[in-house]
Amino acid sequence: MAQEPDPERLRALEARLAEAKGSKAKPAAAGKDFSQAEVAWRMVLELTSGIMIGGSIGYGLDYLSGTKPILLIVFLLLGFAAGIRTVIGTARDMQERQLRAQATETQAERSAGTEG
Repeated sequence: MAQEPDPERLRALEARLAEAKGSKAKPAAAGKDFSQAEVAWRMVLELTSGIMIGGSIGYGLDYLSGTKPILLIVFLLLGFAAGIRTVIGTARDMQERQLRAQATETQAERSAGTEG
């Protein structure tokens, strides 16, 4: 005949399992994906707006001064450079935010590990 398991040990095991499952629960990744898409669109808009503003300034100066393609090309390149610089700044900012979030998460895991 098989022995009946100790009910106290089973309850303790169930409590530990529930605690372990609860601590590993992560928020849904759908919000995170949306955030990444939002950042990507922001970068595209920053680059495009830099080119458009540079092109507009170049075209306007060309129209006023009568030098048709020269200033347009120069300011298009300057707008492109400004857009790239802005995109790099945005990427750097996002990387810093991610590193801070990882550091906070690591710190929380360490403090949870020392308490338990």
